[in-house]
Amino acid sequence: MKRYCIKCREGKTEYLDIVRETEDGFLVRLTRISDGNVRIIEESMTRHLFEICVKTGYIYHLNSL
Repeated sequence: MKRYCIKCREGKTEYLDIVRETEDGFLVRLTRISDGNVRIIEESMTRHLFEICVKTGYIYHLNSL
């Protein structure tokens, strides 16, 4: 599983895990941590949107889990 950090406000941690690749893009697990609360959401993400997010630096790959 590949993990990506998401740029967010100070004091918050957000990251995205690619669960699996689909025909149109990816099934991703989004984890948001704020004030000790953890929220996990699974969503589909198009390949085009994912590539734009990486290209602009909104998300960036973490080398290790």
